[in-house]
Amino acid sequence: MRALLTLPLIALLAACATAPAPAPGRVRTTDQVNKGSLVGAASSPLRDINLLRTKIPQVLLDSLADPYARPYPMSCKEIEAVLAPLNEALGPDMDQPKPTKADRGLIADSREFVTDEAMREIVGAAQDIIPYRGWVRKLTGAERHDKLVRSAITAGGIRRGYLKGIGLAKGCKPPAAPTPYTGPPIKLRDPSTPKYPVRK
Repeated sequence: MRALLTLPLIALLAACATAPAPAPGRVRTTDQVNKGSLVGAASSPLRDINLLRTKIPQVLLDSLADPYARPYPMSCKEIEAVLAPLNEALGPDMDQPKPTKADRGLIADSREFVTDEAMREIVGAAQDIIPYRGWVRKLTGAERHDKLVRSAITAGGIRRGYLKGIGLAKGCKPPAAPTPYTGPPIKLRDPSTPKYPVRK
């Protein structure tokens, strides 16, 4: 099946190479891009040879350099202003409600038309185009860049939590502080209860 997919994938790769750059927005790791859509899966070889790279926003690079830099002036308005580009780069925080189907965008919509098994086949077929993929990723710098992307995302998340903590301490309102949870009570599983049925 993978052999049958190779030619269509090559054609799609050529289209990806000449396509305009996506609009600035949420940063995604290589794995997320590869598994997020058909185009992302088919274009994975271009990321393996470092021709396609995730652009890291400056706000995440700044967070990587100093995630605990204090905003100045230390005001609710300034905290909100500093958080805005972080939210754009990282997507919704954990205190935000989950997006509805209409808000998920094209990536989520495309996955509805492809089963997980088919997506794995497409990703595998695209990655099989390049032999010795692991070595190629190391030699081209793709693996090193992916590590930098993941580190920047982690640092951005740490900085966002830090800034919201400052906002909470100052009595700021969201989005300069965490949004209070207003849903139903969360039931925690008793740790002494086995997660799976056990035979007595």
